[in-house]
Amino acid sequence: MFRPCIDLRGGRVVQIVGGTLTDDGQSVTNFVSERPADWFAARYRDDVLTGGHVIMLGGGNDHAALSALAAWPGGMQVGGGIGAENAPSWLDAGASHVIITSWLFIDGVLSEERLDALVGTVGRERLVIDLSCRWRDGAYWVVTDRWQRFTSLEVNADTLNALADSCAEFLVHGVDVEGLSQGVDLDLVALLAATDTIPITYAGGARSLDDLRTVHTITGGRVDLTIGSALDLFGGDGVRYVDCVEFNRSHR
Repeated sequence: MFRPCIDLRGGRVVQIVGGTLTDDGQSVTNFVSERPADWFAARYRDDVLTGGHVIMLGGGNDHAALSALAAWPGGMQVGGGIGAENAPSWLDAGASHVIITSWLFIDGVLSEERLDALVGTVGRERLVIDLSCRWRDGAYWVVTDRWQRFTSLEVNADTLNALADSCAEFLVHGVDVEGLSQGVDLDLVALLAATDTIPITYAGGARSLDDLRTVHTITGGRVDLTIGSALDLFGGDGVRYVDCVEFNRSHR
């Protein structure tokens, strides 16, 4: 299924090239919207597109994220700079789930203690673990800290199975192709689909409605797809938003 997104940088809705994300403002940006975040959330609400995510890319995004969650209480997940301390406040603000990546790692190693603390705080049913990854040395490795730091955690069947009992869903950006609109990383998608555990959303590289159809077909509907830079809502010319809405309606 198609899963919508709202990526925020400096309080504005953007689409960026994932591998260039930094804190110095020099990231390669494909799109900056004149519309506020709550406009997009209201659109997704009206079209009953559940399970989308609001991602805060750096600081200065709290107000925009809160406005999106207020526009559709319980309709979207939120991630970016969230840990056990502030996760409950984001759920109270209207997020259906909190999405966690960097906070779970200490010096590049997954902290079981932090994961247990988070599950104890919000419950696994409200938690999405972000396993966004990059390819290196013949494998996909989770990356943190604006997708620039490689961790020791490989994305494979063992990892997915081990973490599935601690969260409700996985979110996986194919960072090497994120924002390029040059095609989905089908090898990564196939890897994700091979483990039939909890729901998984993949994001990165989608450039046409055929990509949505392909992901649905090769995964047997087990992996959902987020489309960003190619979507006409974000200035793209490869995918019409209304076609994604219709795809979901016809595949329910």
